Amino acid sequence: MEDHSRFNLAGSSPQFMKVIDQIHRLAKLDATVLIAGETGTGKELAARAIHYLSARSDKPFVPVNCGSLTDSLVESELFGHERGAFTDAKTASAGLIGEAAGGTFFLDEVDTLSAKAQAALLRFLQDHTYRRVGGGGLRQVDVRVLVASNADLVDLAQKRQFRQDLLYRLNVLSLHMPALRDRQGDGAVLARSVLQRLSHQYRMPLKQLHADGLAFIQQYRWPGNVRELENIIHREFLMSDDVELHLRESRDLLMGEVVEETGADAIDRPFRDAKANAVAEFERSYVRAMLARTGGNISQAARLSNQERSAFGKLVRKYKLGGFEGQVA
Repeated sequence: MEDHSRFNLAGSSPQFMKVIDQIHRLAKLDATVLIAGETGTGKELAARAIHYLSARSDKPFVPVNCGSLTDSLVESELFGHERGAFTDAKTASAGLIGEAAGGTFFLDEVDTLSAKAQAALLRFLQDHTYRRVGGGGLRQVDVRVLVASNADLVDLAQKRQFRQDLLYRLNVLSLHMPALRDRQGDGAVLARSVLQRLSHQYRMPLKQLHADGLAFIQQYRWPGNVRELENIIHREFLMSDDVELHLRESRDLLMGEVVEETGADAIDRPFRDAKANAVAEFERSYVRAMLARTGGNISQAARLSNQERSAFGKLVRKYKLGGFEGQVA
């Protein structure tokens, strides 16, 4: 079997090797695939692997996050538009599906599509024909559609929050990406793979994992899965001067080993000040943990925290979480 590390897919557990075998099988079958799994499990990496192992590998792979599609312009963004179709349409656009012609169109977080977008996608999937906004004629495109979701689409369909008929169209073939906690031993394999990649990327000497770091990787539950692990290794690689990474900061943050004020220190402060400090420490630790879990993605961290993105972003700026600069989105 072809080396899968070139797709940044690393692991050797039975659960992971089963996924690799399925990816190779799905690459040979030119049909729609629904890729399921928790956030951070590598669903887009799997989609890219399916594409680049398929007969369409020399054609475009066009990914789109469905949460970024604005409802008012969804048909224009998906199917394109003719010049002058609306006020800002200065030139014609092929649309995302047009850009993917001959290749693969990947829809991530498909559960976030609005009702209007779901209806438009369903029409397209029926025969792969579409009409550009402002255009008169039907167009047909040869494209493979892959979709991913960390939500239970069957449950959403039963609650009428996702179209049942669209689910049937999307769930022709399926692939489930296992959680990192269910991939015995793969945490260490992934961490070493990331260290090698970072060493090459930054042209820095290769660093190793200390036994303490390995123990933490094996003990922690990794709710953010592979993305969370990669983010932590990335930060520790850049910030640590040690040749061996103990992952002390991450252990303290994520395993709850927070350094608290002593009773005497707290008593020396007025109640209001001590309370404000405790709240600030909680907010800072919580926000850092959520960013670590989501690989620095503010939008996703805000959703997991059940907060507005703007409010969560203010907390990120308030506590100057510089370790996530350039990663938040």
